Amino acid sequence: MAIEIKPTDAALGAEVTGIDLSRELDASSWAGIRDAWHRHLVLLFRGQSLVPRKLAAFSQHFGVLDVVPAWRDFHPDGTPEVLVISNVKESGKPIGVLGYGEAEWHTDMSYMAEPPRASVLHALEVPLAGGNTSFLNMYQAYEDLPADLQRAVEGQEVNHDSSYDSTGSLRPGAPQVTDVRQAPGARHPLVRRHPDSGRAALYLGRRLNAYVLGLPVEQSETLLDRLWAHVLQPKYVWEHRWRVGDVLIWDNRCTMHRREPFDAATRRVMHRTQIKGERPIAA
Repeated sequence: MAIEIKPTDAALGAEVTGIDLSRELDASSWAGIRDAWHRHLVLLFRGQSLVPRKLAAFSQHFGVLDVVPAWRDFHPDGTPEVLVISNVKESGKPIGVLGYGEAEWHTDMSYMAEPPRASVLHALEVPLAGGNTSFLNMYQAYEDLPADLQRAVEGQEVNHDSSYDSTGSLRPGAPQVTDVRQAPGARHPLVRRHPDSGRAALYLGRRLNAYVLGLPVEQSETLLDRLWAHVLQPKYVWEHRWRVGDVLIWDNRCTMHRREPFDAATRRVMHRTQIKGERPIAA
């Protein structure tokens, strides 16, 4: 069966069919898949059954795998490159991270100096309802900015707060932020140039405690509020409803994503990898 790329009818995303990710492909096939990824930003592979080492092998075709040191206790089968995402507890202890609550719109680990370029999720168990993941096309959101906002973001940098996670929870040992100008984190261009496509994308990271460097706080808040109101328009969004066996890979450099909450009494188990990235460069 030939590999086919089927774009969604939304602003981003495509399904790749005719492929078994547990089997090795030739270099030409992988080149075509990576090209489709750059064009569609998020790729979906349905019906996959991957042991952790096979998921890692798939992910390595997109770059060097990273390990999240804060979650070193949640790796399956001694595979440090693979992280368990789950709300399930066994003997009273969680088997994974991120639980069952809502994850607000964010780009993975934008608070790092070199944020990951990509993230991969493989669905092993999913609830009947809830837990959907939505994605935003940050290329298109930037290109559609009104003229005054285009001027307002030019040359600006944002501090990406590291004290809170994507669920809005204060990280262990992190200080309570009382002044966004003093929040810990990494400073990145508000508009970044994608190193592969060459296109410009808004790079907002997440809203909580973000700060546009050098602006009065009130002016920074106003600018960020306007940008977030713009990017969250439905025309930039694709929502994915998970099935067992789904594998998704998305580009953190030109997308944002969020997760819906789901019933805590249901089970959701996923395996995740992330690919090392580079320091964002201003467009």
